Amino acid sequence: MEAIQPSEATDWSSVIPLIQAQQRAIAERNRGGEAPETAAVSGSQVARPTESGLSEPEAAPAGAGNRPRDNAGGKTSRAMNDLTDAEERMVDAMKARDSEVRRHEQAHAAVGGSYASAPSYTYQVGPDGKRYAVGGEVQIDVSPVPDDPAATMTKMEVVKAAALAPAEPSSADRKVAAMADAQRAQAAADLTALRAAERRGDVDRRA
Repeated sequence: MEAIQPSEATDWSSVIPLIQAQQRAIAERNRGGEAPETAAVSGSQVARPTESGLSEPEAAPAGAGNRPRDNAGGKTSRAMNDLTDAEERMVDAMKARDSEVRRHEQAHAAVGGSYASAPSYTYQVGPDGKRYAVGGEVQIDVSPVPDDPAATMTKMEVVKAAALAPAEPSSADRKVAAMADAQRAQAAADLTALRAAERRGDVDRRA
């Protein structure tokens, strides 16, 4: 299964310092005895922002679960009118990123059908205490159909369409599409060889 990553088009260069400042503030509060707020994804991983604006997985703290914890009772949520101007800008940027990531991954999943997994996301907690998707992936099956080059060709057409389904495919998406093209070309060659062998009588014709 090949992971398809979201578009890297969003420019977060002005937002990352704000996120880092917010994380430092949260860390300071945690030293006072408050339990840390974490956002976990599949495989007990948490997300951290990178310079590109995407999230990069890193190992979760010991004992961390596999699902993001909700803010029980809204204890850590803050109203927008309690935020500074910089924090409001960061929340707006995180909301936009969340929408972009979800659209991107859902496009992969919708077109990929049975060959694609459900989207999974990595999250970042904003200054308002809410979780926003900042990265995601869809696992897509690029393996050939055993002993059936014609079916493999059909499958790879779907795989390529799924990889390129988002409005702005990422470099990883284009890599998956190229893999599908290569698999389809190999299947076409195998099908040609099989039909030639059938004409020569080297193999039994299959109904």
